[in-house]
Amino acid sequence: MTDTAQRVSRAAALLAEQDIDAALETISEAARRDPNSPQAAFGHAQIAFEAWQPAAALFERAAALLPGQPDLIRNRALALAAESADDQAEALLESVLAQHPGWLDGHRTLCAMRITRGETEDWDRSYAAAAAREPVNTAVRLSWFQQHATRKDWTAARAVLAGAEQACAPSQGLALSALFLIAESGEGIPDFGPFAALADPGTDLCHVRYLLRTSQPEAALAVAQRHLGGAQARMFWPYAGLCWRLLGDPQAGWLDGDRLHAAAVDLDFTPQELADLAEALRRLHRMKAPYPEQSVRGGTQTDRQLFFHPDPAIRLARDKVLAAVADFAAALPHEPGHPLLERGSSTLRFAGSWSVRLAGAGFHASHTHVRGWISSACYVSLPKPDQLGAPPAGWLSLGSPPPELGLDLGPLRQIEPKPGRLALFGSTLWHATEPFAAGERLTFAFDIAPPR
Repeated sequence: MTDTAQRVSRAAALLAEQDIDAALETISEAARRDPNSPQAAFGHAQIAFEAWQPAAALFERAAALLPGQPDLIRNRALALAAESADDQAEALLESVLAQHPGWLDGHRTLCAMRITRGETEDWDRSYAAAAAREPVNTAVRLSWFQQHATRKDWTAARAVLAGAEQACAPSQGLALSALFLIAESGEGIPDFGPFAALADPGTDLCHVRYLLRTSQPEAALAVAQRHLGGAQARMFWPYAGLCWRLLGDPQAGWLDGDRLHAAAVDLDFTPQELADLAEALRRLHRMKAPYPEQSVRGGTQTDRQLFFHPDPAIRLARDKVLAAVADFAAALPHEPGHPLLERGSSTLRFAGSWSVRLAGAGFHASHTHVRGWISSACYVSLPKPDQLGAPPAGWLSLGSPPPELGLDLGPLRQIEPKPGRLALFGSTLWHATEPFAAGERLTFAFDIAPPR
């Protein structure tokens, strides 16, 4: 292995260990020593971007050494947007899509940019142009459908699917999309029978949600249990918990805890540390709207791994929460086969970290985190008491199911927000934020990765 390859490999290992500073230093040195190495150039650009450093020029350099790499083009566009060059980012993606209209990742990235910039109409125009150029490209039309389905815009999703069914040959993808539309929109009775043998996690999850929505918890549980021992178990544990609660099964208490596996910890931030942290986080909220797949309503969420940011206030917050999580995890009982209580011996790692800034009437829709083991919310700045509204306005609700399922189940616990308070809970536990009247609610959150 060459010296450059060794440095690139070492940088990747440091990044996996979440030592972002050492990873950036190592890959920067590799790119400096071997400026014509495509691998070092790409790695330098990528790690610099993840470290919240200017990276658009680095990606441009890497693109010259690795022409035509889709991931590199997409990430260069993301870096341009992060550096407030939104028009350049969109132009880059549009130019590539004009030559390669079937590039699905390019369409998804471009749509997300337009939505988070605040566009509310015609944000999906790249898909429309691609479908006009390649009318029988089923993959493009299904990806377009998924964009609207994620936003629960059933009228638009239905129109896209109708166009696909008219232009394209019948396929399993089209049939499953039609099934999903009927089940999730509530406008008909879906027939899951022909797809039962697939044992497809996405289809089965849709089936579980439909059965819960139509008051069939026993049948929903039977479908969910097929996956509780498999690779996609974290998608299904939250729904199994709802089924057990509806059926009065004591396994509901086993899953979520009796008492609930959750904690509220008041961290030892000083008022000045919280003020510094709030200022640092506000600078990162450059978008005007949330990503459509996120739970945020009436606010924005940062991109990239928050705790990779070099700001001292953010690094201090990271250190404080890691200590609190270690205490929380150590106090949990150990139980094999449980999604939270089965512990490994690996070091705590973040599966993600981010900040959310909600404005008046903002909230989080009820959701879970399939990539996490322990999830969180930490309050940095809150509206004044007369702005929040009557309790539980702005509080964290644990255990509340998604309202679109129409279940008669309330929260298992509600946590009052206070500056510096950290809420910790299992990632398979449903959680939401109650709407509030006015003001700013600034938080950060993270997922701890499942232990190895």
